[in-house]
Amino acid sequence: MTAARPPTPMAAGAVPLERLIADAPPVLDVGDNLDQIQQGRRVVLLDDDPTGTQTIADLPVLTSWSVPDLQWALQQQTTGFFVLTNTRSLSETDAAERNRQVVDALHQAATAEQVSYVLASRSDSTLRGYYPLETDVLSQELAARGTVVDGVVICPGYVEPGRLTIDSVHWTRTPEGMIPVSQSEFAKDASFGYRSSDLRDWVAEKTGGRISRDEVATITLTDIRVGGPDRVGEILAGLRNGRPVVVDTVEDADQQVVVLALLHAEAAGKNFIYRIGPSFVRARTGQRPTPPADAQRLRQILATQPTDTDDTRPATKHGLITVGSHVGLTTRQLDRLRDRGKIIELELDVPTLLDDSARDRHVNDVAAQSAKVLQNNDAESDVVIRTSRTLVTGDDAVSSLVIARTVSAALVGTVREIVSQIRPSFVLAKGGITSSDTATVGLGITRAWCRGTMLPGIISLWEPVTGLAQGIPYIVFAGNVGDDDALVAVIDTLRSI
Repeated sequence: MTAARPPTPMAAGAVPLERLIADAPPVLDVGDNLDQIQQGRRVVLLDDDPTGTQTIADLPVLTSWSVPDLQWALQQQTTGFFVLTNTRSLSETDAAERNRQVVDALHQAATAEQVSYVLASRSDSTLRGYYPLETDVLSQELAARGTVVDGVVICPGYVEPGRLTIDSVHWTRTPEGMIPVSQSEFAKDASFGYRSSDLRDWVAEKTGGRISRDEVATITLTDIRVGGPDRVGEILAGLRNGRPVVVDTVEDADQQVVVLALLHAEAAGKNFIYRIGPSFVRARTGQRPTPPADAQRLRQILATQPTDTDDTRPATKHGLITVGSHVGLTTRQLDRLRDRGKIIELELDVPTLLDDSARDRHVNDVAAQSAKVLQNNDAESDVVIRTSRTLVTGDDAVSSLVIARTVSAALVGTVREIVSQIRPSFVLAKGGITSSDTATVGLGITRAWCRGTMLPGIISLWEPVTGLAQGIPYIVFAGNVGDDDALVAVIDTLRSI
């Protein structure tokens, strides 16, 4: 039996998921493979923005890749950990160099700790990011240290928000149904846009024809659900010289089959790099979906934090929410939060931020206003710092990235000014680049634990170990996840602490 052939990715209109999988084989459940994962190589997840943590719980997160920080993460008794590279916000040259730096430091740390590892290049479930640049660089760096990569496993699936791959075609869920991802707003991204939904064509497109469609191997739902780990293992065994293989995903169980086959192949001496979305992270670290955090869970995290007697900042019962994402979903979620009430919004005007002579004064003014509002414990308002909603882009991908970086730097600079004066009850950052820069620059976090999610399978809850946010729940909220009411739901939980 073979999976139903989806309508061509060029077809207009949404398709019910039930139609796409009507003839697919039944799911094959091989479990979470935790015993085998614990015996295998440690998976080091190089995350091009911090939202890859939104499917797991109780894994370390680094925003620094110094050898001591990497040794700390390797010393934790976990199946893997994240290194937040934030490369999606960098230029190609800087993204490549950052990957080289991480591999060099990781190799030193792993050698010192005598830990074997496998690299996962965690990127966007809607196909944005530096592919093939990052996997190419990682392959070169591993080869220079004696590890020749046999295959690149491409598995962007993210089950909860409906980013699924069927017969190698990648789909995304909308309120009207499933659409090929190339028809989504994400495919029009100013920096990382694309035309192809079939991942074989996408590889050919992104490599500029260096790798043709026919050279891309496939692992289909039939391979996974009928052939099981043995059939997937045969496909993996046939990979040589960094050949890409694209993986179908509809359920978590599909990826668990693939992970089991990968573990067997790696134990036999094969070497892979994973280019993956958030769901694969959960499968490869041996985790199952965990219940979202509630007020009790948040209080437990706060209770375990040591008291910093040198911290003289006044605490407030109000939270700080920072919004940088411009996708339509974020705008709708922000509208719902306005309707909910109990917020005061302060806007960073993007054209002013792009004016070198006016930027610093504008940031300082907004930060001062925000701190004043937060210090008023008699009020019932959280503070929302947002950029103006009119999207400003450059003439090309490079200039668009420069604009995005300038705006993000101003936004997180505002956060830093606020949090240096006062301790909010929580900090929530909306948007991939925004949440990364808020963590590293705004809050000074170098080490943290991801403690779970705020909604099922989405929206990370971090427990910072270092920086201005130590002891303050930090919420990493991607721009492209959740329904229109998701932001309201998360804020309601945070307000109940």
